[in-house]
Amino acid sequence: MATAIRTTLRAGLPDRYLTPEDIADLFSVPLETVYAWRKKRTGPPGFRIGKHLRYAPEAVHAWIGTRIEADAA
Repeated sequence: MATAIRTTLRAGLPDRYLTPEDIADLFSVPLETVYAWRKKRTGPPGFRIGKHLRYAPEAVHAWIGTRIEADAA
């Protein structure tokens, strides 16, 4: 699944919102890390749809860009 997500993100934006599990797979981090990022507000911005947490692919791409810029500085 992670490979499919990476391929989709490289080729363009996926046609669906990403789940916390998708984010964990994408960055090869434990799911707990994704939730810790959210709690600390240091990870990609997510939003709730009812009780479900989702991430917009565009927001994840923007977050990656800010991380790359911060590391380059």
